[in-house]
Amino acid sequence: MQQSESPDNRPEQAHDSGTARQRYIKLAVLVIIAGNIYPLIYLRQNFEVSILESFGITAAQLGQNYAMLGVLYMVTYLPSGWLADRVSPRILMSFSLAFAGLLGLWFSSIPSFAATQWIFAGWGLAAGLTFWSALIKATTLLAHSNEQGRFFGILDGGRGLVEAILATIAVGMFAYYTQNLGQDTPDALRKVIWLYVTCMLVLAPIAYFVLKESADTSATVPRETTPGIPEDSNLWHDLKVVASRKEIWLCGICILTGYQLFWATYSFSAYMQIHYGLTAVAVGSITVAKLWMRPIGAAAAGFAGDFLDRELVLGILLLLASISLASLVILPVTSGSVALLGIVLLIGLLTYAVRGIFWSTLESCNISNRIKGLAIGCISLIGYSPDIYLPLLNGYLLERYPGKLGYSIYFTGIAALGLLGAMAAWQLKRIADQRKREISPGKTTGTVPIA
Repeated sequence: MQQSESPDNRPEQAHDSGTARQRYIKLAVLVIIAGNIYPLIYLRQNFEVSILESFGITAAQLGQNYAMLGVLYMVTYLPSGWLADRVSPRILMSFSLAFAGLLGLWFSSIPSFAATQWIFAGWGLAAGLTFWSALIKATTLLAHSNEQGRFFGILDGGRGLVEAILATIAVGMFAYYTQNLGQDTPDALRKVIWLYVTCMLVLAPIAYFVLKESADTSATVPRETTPGIPEDSNLWHDLKVVASRKEIWLCGICILTGYQLFWATYSFSAYMQIHYGLTAVAVGSITVAKLWMRPIGAAAAGFAGDFLDRELVLGILLLLASISLASLVILPVTSGSVALLGIVLLIGLLTYAVRGIFWSTLESCNISNRIKGLAIGCISLIGYSPDIYLPLLNGYLLERYPGKLGYSIYFTGIAALGLLGAMAAWQLKRIADQRKREISPGKTTGTVPIA
């Protein structure tokens, strides 16, 4: 949609007008709260056996809870975006922390399986409906146009660092209470849960008071400030506007293919044990080392995107990650552990780099703040759909083609789609470059943010 306006009077996508120091303080708070809300929900990553023992449930029952969680995420992505356009992100995120923390207190009482289903349903709403889009929108509004890459890179890398630190403390606490003090598993697990609950309940008011929006980045933007949009614009109209934007679909493809590459790394542990014959301890050491690639890869990609070009860097990273994943398939079994470690760490570095920068492409989608949350919801619905179909596809392939062949098909397919993501990123770059040329000095026609 074009609007003939003088470049100087052309409406802009507003960003936080605070000082650099104020904005980085807010970013630090976003990093900390984002790194605190999910570890309790995904406590199984480090304490699955202890959870099963303490709650007296089976792995299948725990899996049911997480399956329900995934479904809730998917069905709340769009409503989450709509809500982030109408309620201040700091209110939504503060509520999410408080609600998830209170549910954690209930969880720490080691309730029945039926009660845990209600708890996980509540966590799905807290982390999905009221948190996710608010977090992404708050970050994109906080960063100036030339800082989107680094802010999202720091957000994702910082989240990983916070989660790693909390996990280290939690595992240490659990070991201390069980081994040094001789407490039984449920009591020790309860104290670990209290650690995460305390962090969330303390952070809830901090988020509310620190993450105050400036006047130009408030949650709702008056409709009359957005040229060309009828005042009776409604959700259906806004959805049609978002769906009509080619950039939104390209951004969604970038995130979907990048997220698939990340999802492939979940299978590395079993693949290395089955195909390379490594011990569980050796595999665990390699996968833990891979986790520490997240803060490095995400932050580095973010800064590189800002100094070079976000979409160009993302496309290159998707290409390199795809090639690296494909190379794992053809790596000979006779290769030493050093070579295997090197390629796994490289894939980890590249996939975390992709994750760190892919949301920064939202800035190139030419969407105004008024419906940016809705756009985030739509993109999330596309980009995170692998949570639903990849586990099913992986299970089918490994059952139909047991052993190396199943993994080879799985990894190769994801790598091939990663190339599609690279092309989508570069196409988005061409569109963004064309828009910049249209609004350069001397032009009388510019493209306004679409609302």
